[in-house]
Amino acid sequence: MPRPSPRKSLLYAVVLGLGALFVWYFKVLALGYYWLSTTLGASQWAGTSLWLPDYKVAVEGVPIQGLSRNASGLTFNTETGTLFTVINRPPQIAELTTEGRLLRVIALDGVKDPEGITYVQGDSYVISDEDSHRMYWVQIGRDTQRVSVAGRPSLGIGIDKLHNSSFEGISWDGVHKRLYVVREKLPMRVLVITGLDPAMPSTGFNIDISEWKSSRAASLFMSDLSSVTLHDETGHLLLLSDESALIVEYAPDGRPVSMLPLWRGFSGLQRKVPQPEGVAVGPDGRLYLLSEPNLFYRFERTSASASAATTPSPK
Repeated sequence: MPRPSPRKSLLYAVVLGLGALFVWYFKVLALGYYWLSTTLGASQWAGTSLWLPDYKVAVEGVPIQGLSRNASGLTFNTETGTLFTVINRPPQIAELTTEGRLLRVIALDGVKDPEGITYVQGDSYVISDEDSHRMYWVQIGRDTQRVSVAGRPSLGIGIDKLHNSSFEGISWDGVHKRLYVVREKLPMRVLVITGLDPAMPSTGFNIDISEWKSSRAASLFMSDLSSVTLHDETGHLLLLSDESALIVEYAPDGRPVSMLPLWRGFSGLQRKVPQPEGVAVGPDGRLYLLSEPNLFYRFERTSASASAATTPSPK
């Protein structure tokens, strides 16, 4: 049998190298393993979790009229029943209906690159600024048209500082009064910050920062992290990956519970979600997603299992 020419051998080597790089970077083997393990755990989790395989897209990729670029981060305000996101050029906050209709745009002064927003309580929110590596507590009332972070309580995190690859998503845990913060990559991190009083006393913070770890070492099998949201009713954490186009649900102890691939053909999607950057869950269990530049998605559970999304599990 004739040996391949040096040119063909080089081509084969390049193809194999690129294939290996793809498998390593996107953690394909780990993804397959945990996909199988979560599927086999359906009988345990389907009634006591959000259980993402039961979700189907109800609103797919609708452009948000009035927004044209860089919508990032998403949070649900349980008092107004509306959603809030941030835009970074120029820095702004936008309020949306659960159908993806723009209600208002709020100017945001004092930050350069807002990437995440989370609702705390009353009129209080936290906004993350990727450029300064800081979290800012701000007030947004029903009639607010401009927000400034000047003089507002803030918290800087000087861990793994790297321009444009810093802390992106944030989510407030209303039950345990703590803040979850995700770092995009290099390395991926999920930090838990406690000691933050929503009333923001003038005496300042008495905080503790720890790193959230899954109970299985390899279960952060996404290639980056773009957003996070904590589902208070179950205590489960949702991590969103832009590059992997994937939402993963974790139990309070860190076990991966279920996955929602944002790929064409899954969960009724006609097209892959191009650049998912924000995820939020409403009190009725509906799941909301934003993709840059301004695409809105809503996922709903099938009727047979809808009640489980709002049924608390033991904590």
